[in-house]
Amino acid sequence: MKRQLVLVMLFSAFSSIILAQKAVIQSPNQKIVVELYNKQSNDVGEWYIKASFNNNGKITEAIPRIDIGLSRSDQDFSKDLRFLKTGKPILIKEEYTALHGKRSVCKNAANEVVVSFENPTKAKLNIIIRAYNDGLVFRYEFPEKQGSFIVKDELTSYAVPKETTRWMEKWTAANEGLYTAMNKDKTLSGEWGYPALFNTENNDCWFLLHEADVNRNYCGTKLSNAADAEKYKLTFPDPKDGRGLGESTPAITLPWKSPWRVIVMGTLADIVASTLVNDVAEPSVIKNTSWIKPGIASWNYWASNHGTKDYKTVCEFADLAAEMGWPYTLLDWEWDAMGNGGRLEDAVKYITSKGIKPLIWYNSGGPHTYVTATPRDRMLTHQNRVEEFTKLKKLGFAGVKVDFFESEKQDMIKYYLDILEDAAQFEMMVYFHGCIVPRGWERTYPNLMTHEAVRGAEWYNNTPDFTLPAPEHNATLPFTRNVVGPMDYTPVTFTNSQYPHITSYGHELALSVLFESGMQHMADRPEGYYELPDAAKTFLKHVPNAWDDIKLLDGYPGKEVIMARRKGNDWYIGGINGEQKEKTKTVKFDFLPDGVKYKLTLIADGKHDKAFATQYLVVDQSGSVDVKLLRRGGFAASLVPMQ
Repeated sequence: MKRQLVLVMLFSAFSSIILAQKAVIQSPNQKIVVELYNKQSNDVGEWYIKASFNNNGKITEAIPRIDIGLSRSDQDFSKDLRFLKTGKPILIKEEYTALHGKRSVCKNAANEVVVSFENPTKAKLNIIIRAYNDGLVFRYEFPEKQGSFIVKDELTSYAVPKETTRWMEKWTAANEGLYTAMNKDKTLSGEWGYPALFNTENNDCWFLLHEADVNRNYCGTKLSNAADAEKYKLTFPDPKDGRGLGESTPAITLPWKSPWRVIVMGTLADIVASTLVNDVAEPSVIKNTSWIKPGIASWNYWASNHGTKDYKTVCEFADLAAEMGWPYTLLDWEWDAMGNGGRLEDAVKYITSKGIKPLIWYNSGGPHTYVTATPRDRMLTHQNRVEEFTKLKKLGFAGVKVDFFESEKQDMIKYYLDILEDAAQFEMMVYFHGCIVPRGWERTYPNLMTHEAVRGAEWYNNTPDFTLPAPEHNATLPFTRNVVGPMDYTPVTFTNSQYPHITSYGHELALSVLFESGMQHMADRPEGYYELPDAAKTFLKHVPNAWDDIKLLDGYPGKEVIMARRKGNDWYIGGINGEQKEKTKTVKFDFLPDGVKYKLTLIADGKHDKAFATQYLVVDQSGSVDVKLLRRGGFAASLVPMQ
């Protein structure tokens, strides 16, 4: 009798699981498993997604529950959703070329299903789910053909077990905070920016939360665990952002699709190498991209905060770019007040005479920012932009840097995209500062070269508080912020700005490889580069900033990172130590092609933090080299095939 009772109970429980589960989808390599469940074990109620990772046969339930649903101004789409059907699985298979980024040839390959629901009023909602080899994405769809509404709330939330380690950045409008590492003994509550990195108990799975393909039909979101420490809910912008201008709840018109909710998942190497955020973005809307040229730029602001007001300083940084073989130099704020021997037109004439292309800064304001730095109000409207881009094109400028957005409301998303579209009409490259973290726009608008949205070297100007955490911060960014898109950290500084840094020269040199940006601003003053030893100077003359491939060789967030990037047949390696202890790391070259010998130039820490030790070796796939890293140290290396 007891045995029969147990069997009945087991059968009942199994039946409940089958009834509750309405969709299962696996990635093409079957490592990512996504399941859709009903909380009430029937066809009507509240629904959630479960995401698991199969790591060599060991299945980890990475995110046990992702609640889904929307609240619209006219009705609810969360509590009483009736399951209608799961569509036939669709294979997404696409290849595209990226003009800049971590990989030049990218693949958008996934399995997709569409799950259809209706609420008690028979209004329809679809959930589109994709499983990729490096993660999963989902989005909401209102398929009906007419109607305009306000989305009052998005109920998406990620339940993360307390045993999961996490690296998260407190949310601010500029996205320029430090990452905080948290574990089961230290989990903070509050609002958090993207991306957020997690590592499951026993180190079995890593995942990164983000969003992609945010467009004019929605706003940017953030994560909040203020109500429940173990549940991160998507929240809309604060009404106070952007000086209170614009609505924080997005207005939509049917038919409508939300941005993608993105979970990059796998090993730590999978996270670093992923292009998932760009993969799910809309393809390029720019047909002729021959004018879009990634490159390295000299930049005077870090060394001289008011440098662009001084014509002679501008000329010195143009000379630096010419000497180093960098194609660009940036004229930062206050160029409209330039003096001491010349004005803007004189500066452009001098810069172009050196074979360098000028870039130029603008304040995005408008009333949405308190910042009064000039020039401002020249990007604000379509008419403003057409007038300004016409002048810039005639003068010979190649791109614009637009700063101080201070909001991710729907009206500001429209503003970002309007700038990109108008700039493209004048073949003008763009990069944003004081801005949103990348959402995949680099694929749709490849003239978008980079975003700031990071606590970068500029903070050595702003506060003494960056000096001590910088090494750990630098060793966290390749696993977090720089995973999701280009990052204008403005790296590689050997001298000091307002406040000193304690990273070694080897550490700083390595950042030229570790940090990816379609427009890479080298921030130091001219003598900081002129006085380098020949090997380091030559390295900076030749290091690319747009790449063909990427491989994480070793690392752990905040502790250390060693990364290899390929351009053509050449490989470059950057490695840094984020900790306060010396280390010796073995770098293996098993990522090299078989049968090819390479000339290795290794520039590592010397006897002290301002010295280099350079080696020249011949290596192949079977070789390795031991590298000593000082406290807060680092190294850079190049591998060139031998003829």
